[in-house]
Amino acid sequence: MAAPTGSIPFKVDSKSAIVTGAGSGINFCFAKLLLSRNCNVLIADLALRPEAEKLVEEYSAKDGSKARAVFVKTDVTIWNDLANMFDQADKEFGGADIVCPGAGIFEPHWTNFWLPPGHPKSKDSPHGESGAGGLGHYSIFDINVTHPIRTSQLAISRWLNPPSDSKVGKASPTNPKRIVHISSIAGQTPGFPFPLYIASKHAISGFIQSLEPLDQTLGIRVNGVAPGVIKTPLWTDHPEKMTLFDEQQDVWVQPEEVAEQMLRCCEDDSIGGGVVWEVLKDKYRAVDWRMDPGPEGTGATVSNRAQMTEEVFGWLAEPGWGQVAK
Repeated sequence: MAAPTGSIPFKVDSKSAIVTGAGSGINFCFAKLLLSRNCNVLIADLALRPEAEKLVEEYSAKDGSKARAVFVKTDVTIWNDLANMFDQADKEFGGADIVCPGAGIFEPHWTNFWLPPGHPKSKDSPHGESGAGGLGHYSIFDINVTHPIRTSQLAISRWLNPPSDSKVGKASPTNPKRIVHISSIAGQTPGFPFPLYIASKHAISGFIQSLEPLDQTLGIRVNGVAPGVIKTPLWTDHPEKMTLFDEQQDVWVQPEEVAEQMLRCCEDDSIGGGVVWEVLKDKYRAVDWRMDPGPEGTGATVSNRAQMTEEVFGWLAEPGWGQVAK
């Protein structure tokens, strides 16, 4: 675990936050927890699930009686939408002290290594995008890697160059700010059935660890959680993923438990910048980039991964796998 940073204590109470992907799952639980602590929250997502709609309605009053929640429709793959989140946070709250670029996906069939661009189930173009120099891309990396990196850039820029009417002010060790990412234990392990997701979380863990010097120097703490197997729509909305989980043997880590540890990443000075904070069932630790032993404990794995591996080899056996019509 990192040593204390020397910045003044940071509490979320009376602060403001931007949380992407907060229409459901871990991010929704984090937004809800922040609101309960009197922290304004801008919820950025494509849409809201019913529980998130109810939360926004509950915290919609502008009479100052409690924190406010504001929904801003956001496609995190569009950089103008990401910039708009910060503009709206300026407008609604005078800025944001906490940024959580938490939106992510778990290698669905529509952006999947084993169902490559050109496959009927894939939405990734095999030919690149016109108007973008013919550059191809995987949507999973746009969402899981590029979006949190770009959001972090925008946050740091805002905190170093705040608007003249900003209420959050310029970041410094005496006016600290927080970026909390969501990595995964997938960032510490291999995973044959979902290599793009694995690669994306390795990338985010490395990104978090690389930004450690911002904490002591500028008061901008960049860290994040690495959850185990969490019962969220990333699993429950995808029947093909749910087959991995054995209800008789495996244990879910609840999203509320992860949200509590995200709050801890903001407030606990013993969890400094650059820390990837592993969250299993009732077990937490800092992931060391040097010879780390990997995740061990309840909620760290699923039992039926061999079943998905068999499915992958079935796809690879299909005639013409990966070939694209010219």
